[in-house]
Amino acid sequence: MAHTKHDRHKVDSVVEGDINLTSARNEWLENEVSEETKNLLERDAKYFMHQSMSTPCLDVLQNCEGSYIESISGKKYLDFHGNNVHQIGFSHPKMVSRLTEQLQSLTFSTRRYANETAIRFAEKLTSYTPKGLDRILLTPNGSSAIGIALKLARAVTGKHKVVSFWDSFHGASLDAISVGGESVFQEHMGPLMPGVERIPPPITYRGIFEGNEEKALEYLQYVLEKDSQIGAFLAETIRNTDVQIPSKKFWKGARALCDKHGVILILDEIPIAFGRTGNMFAYELFDIEPDILCLGKGLGGGIIPQAALVTREEYNKFGHISLGHYTHEKSPLGSIAGLTLLEVLEDEEILQKVKEDQEFMRKNLYKMYRKYSLIGDVRGVGLLWGIELVSDRATKEKATAEAEEIMYECLRQGLSFKVSKGNVLQLSPPLTITREELGKAFEILNCAFLKTNTIA
Repeated sequence: MAHTKHDRHKVDSVVEGDINLTSARNEWLENEVSEETKNLLERDAKYFMHQSMSTPCLDVLQNCEGSYIESISGKKYLDFHGNNVHQIGFSHPKMVSRLTEQLQSLTFSTRRYANETAIRFAEKLTSYTPKGLDRILLTPNGSSAIGIALKLARAVTGKHKVVSFWDSFHGASLDAISVGGESVFQEHMGPLMPGVERIPPPITYRGIFEGNEEKALEYLQYVLEKDSQIGAFLAETIRNTDVQIPSKKFWKGARALCDKHGVILILDEIPIAFGRTGNMFAYELFDIEPDILCLGKGLGGGIIPQAALVTREEYNKFGHISLGHYTHEKSPLGSIAGLTLLEVLEDEEILQKVKEDQEFMRKNLYKMYRKYSLIGDVRGVGLLWGIELVSDRATKEKATAEAEEIMYECLRQGLSFKVSKGNVLQLSPPLTITREELGKAFEILNCAFLKTNTIA
């Protein structure tokens, strides 16, 4: 492919989402979609606001089921992206049945009225969290859960400052991008929420603390010791976008520092909870507990927008202020979706399946690492994996053009995923995916890599 050269500033500023910086997208639209699809895409582009990572669109969908999304032309894609909502796949029969049943009775719950569905959901959700971490608020989306967490932390500590990581993603609302660390969300936004201190994240590949998490902890300790107005530390337990996984030692150290300095630990597990890591919650991998836990995305079963905040019993003392005053505060539909998700994870023993799939993924990805010199690093857990592409393993120069080329070749063959940070192929399939479907995905990936002539 003869693509235009990347703008280095744009590539370096992108963490979340596809690259979309070369002529490859236009080539795709010209050669890979039908005339009917082109017409619909033109209409879509005419009415919807254009924004990074969402437009222009790739195809037009008419169906989604199991591990697949299907276009109006009948083309099926194994969806290893799914906006992180497809823990139990798309259109799970039990989920559709439960939602249909709920639509025949209580469809909306007016504020100041309880409903049994929401109560049952709250009981079920908190049955998985540690004792004492059992107060919740429901909200329609993850960004709002982050907003509630920030408000609650201020109320509890009386301090307005928060520490977060550079390159983190916590949502797209103004308060969420204020505490996030991705520049693409902050451009043209002017003054953001004050009181945010960002620190470099502990990552194993690249970064100023590469291979030295002790320095990352030392940095966090330094900031907490110097600023007594910091009341919260907000972080993704595992960074979803490009799959960065701190060690247990780091997280236990960070938890101890929060305890020492009276800082509330807010863990954002919006995209990675509910079995993605092989555990119900990612923090369980590190033998720690958060003070506030933010959940979302897959909580709605891939159909209904639903998010939640879970926090400590002792923080339940602010009945005189509004923390999460949302129209769909106790949505019966969102609640039945969340309740059904948890039941399906149990009934189908999804967590154990993910642990077994993890070894299959690890084996096949490291086999690819040994085979293709384009792969600089492979990292992951459960059914969340990142393949970082480099033009040279010694210099670690990002192979951004190759990442885009491989992405489009995989799309042609029926495999969809997102590219993060310009050069990381992020693989996040449905947790219900079959071993045969995983094998098919690896066949497509290997074929795409072979076409780039990168055999080691």
